[in-house]
This record gives sequence, C-alpha cells and structure tokens, in this order.
Amino acid sequence: MKLLVYGAGVLGSLFAARLHEAGHDVSLLARGERLAALRRHGVQLAEEDSPAVRRVPVPVVEHPAGGYELIAVFVRTHQVDTVLESLAGLEGDVLFLLNWAAGAEPLGAVIGHERVLLGFPMAGGTMDGDVVRYRAANFMTRRVAMPIGEPDGRTTPRLERIVEAFRTIGISAKTEPKMDAWLKTHAAFEVPLGQAVHTAGGPVALADDPDAVRGMLRLIRQNLAAMPTPPVPRGFAALRTLPEGLLVATLRHFLRSPTAVHSGLSNASPAAAAELARLAEQMRAYTKR
Repeated sequence: MKLLVYGAGVLGSLFAARLHEAGHDVSLLARGERLAALRRHGVQLAEEDSPAVRRVPVPVVEHPAGGYELIAVFVRTHQVDTVLESLAGLEGDVLFLLNWAAGAEPLGAVIGHERVLLGFPMAGGTMDGDVVRYRAANFMTRRVAMPIGEPDGRTTPRLERIVEAFRTIGISAKTEPKMDAWLKTHAAFEVPLGQAVHTAGGPVALADDPDAVRGMLRLIRQNLAAMPTPPVPRGFAALRTLPEGLLVATLRHFLRSPTAVHSGLSNASPAAAAELARLAEQMRAYTKR
C-alpha cells in the first residue's frame, strides 16, 4: 500500500517512521523549516527524556503528488480546512487522525464522502528542536487501542486493511463503529482539560490546584450531559456518576504521571491554543442543541 502521512509534527513523524521501518511505501509531507530538517537528518526519535536519538530516513515531500492508496492526516483541528483544499483533487482514501468534533460531513463535502475515514492516534509526545520525544508505552497505554472507523459505522474491507497495517507496525488499532461519538466524547473531555492545563501552566501545576481540577471536572460533566448521544467509550459515563472527590483525586494523579507530562499537554504554543479554540467551537455546535 502506497501511503502519504500528511503533517510532520510529533504524531505524523512518529507514525511515518514506524511505517517506513516496517517496510511500507510511505512519504511524509512537511513544509518550511521542518521539511529542510527532515531532508537533512530524517525523522529523529527519542523515547521521552532518553539521550539516545535514532534517525529514520523517511522520504519527504512538500506537496501531495497523487497515486496514494491511503492518506493519513495528522494536523491540528484549525488546520484541516487548508488540508482539505490540497486533497480535493487527489484520489485515495483519507484517514483523519486528529481532534475533530464536527463529524464527517464537512470533510466529505470537500474531498468526497466516500473517501473519508475517522480515527484518533493513541500516542503522544513533544518536539525538542527537530527531535520527536515520544511517550513511552506503559500498562495503561497498551490497554487502549487506536480507534478507526467508517463514518457510517460499517466494518468494511478497507477499514480492516488499514487496521491491520497499523498492527503490523506495532500499534494497537481497532475498528470503532461509533467513531463520530468517540471523537465528540473526547472533545468533551479534551477541551476543559487542555484549557485548564494552559491556564495553570502545565499538567503538574494543575494537579497542585484541586479547586481548578474540580472546576475542570464540572465542565467535563456539563459537556458529557449535553452530548446528543451516549459517551463512547462507555467508561466515560463514569465521569458523570462517580463521586466528585474520587474523580478529582484520580485526575490529579493522572496529571502528575509521566503519561500526562509526556503527552503534549504542556504545549503552550499559539497553535495548541488555536486548536483548542476551534475544537471548542465545534463542540458548542452540538452541546447547545
């Protein structure tokens, strides 16, 4: 399968490197200084704070040239409109692996509804200059598979083929029949979390302020209560039913964990803030119905 990974940030770089190392015909799309760095050094990877950096010579391109069987899009929510314009004239399935709460309709309206698949990358990390410092796998992250689904919930041959391709590179992936609800549930959690972390100055600083964590939890509960469908996965319903004190303690423990610290939550860049703002806008469209 000929693949294009669109977006050379933390996740796009990590997935492209793993696909290349597994022998897949993959190219990584990048622009500007990131493109120049990738041409010089390849994708540079390091596990969390490890001094060991490995280089993976993934082929890089500046513009999508066509002929791809699958295009995997790893960009921020507010960048999707620009990506859609560049993909409108191409062929091939497009898997959007990103924060997105607006459903498949606006994506398909530009590139063709039959091309769209939805998913979410269950990985995390940060950029250290040109080096991708990715989150190490642990017991908790190994138990959570990367969901991928058709907009209409069917299990199709192309979906099964894509899931299997990710499994061959060591990424736990699964078919998700309620992918749109999954993404909306994630947004209901992600927006209050991201905004609270940004206001506090990082996940650990937020953990040190139980009142702020409590306020964040109440916003999450409001969002989940306003959703048009039940939360997916169903476990998120516990955020509405378990005692507040227990949930605050659990969230504070998570915010101090290496999983949170190395997940990208500490990113206070303008791009991260713009993504949260766009995701919140999408979420308001269904929480106010």
